[in-house]
Amino acid sequence: MLGADWSPAEPGVTRRLAARGQQLMAMQVRFERGARGARHDHPHEQLTLVLSGTFEFVLGDTRHTLHAGDSLSIPGGVPHEALAVSDGELLDMFTPVREDLVGP
Repeated sequence: MLGADWSPAEPGVTRRLAARGQQLMAMQVRFERGARGARHDHPHEQLTLVLSGTFEFVLGDTRHTLHAGDSLSIPGGVPHEALAVSDGELLDMFTPVREDLVGP
């Protein structure tokens, strides 16, 4: 699946597996302006790097506005969500690997 085609994630959001190691993975995620990454949590540690665009993230109860070049560390188990203020792209990195996103 590495280098696979983009697949839909949520309305206005597509993603693809960018890289995978034994304990670490990276996903490219594209958002259309106004698209949302619904509030959710997972046990994996996540680092998000904004490659382009502007995003509003809610991490727990705290709101963060991030622009291209900004990053956010999301501890495992913390609820979070994202809103694309503009068209944009993220690089989401997870450890350990999120098997629910990479398939067999």
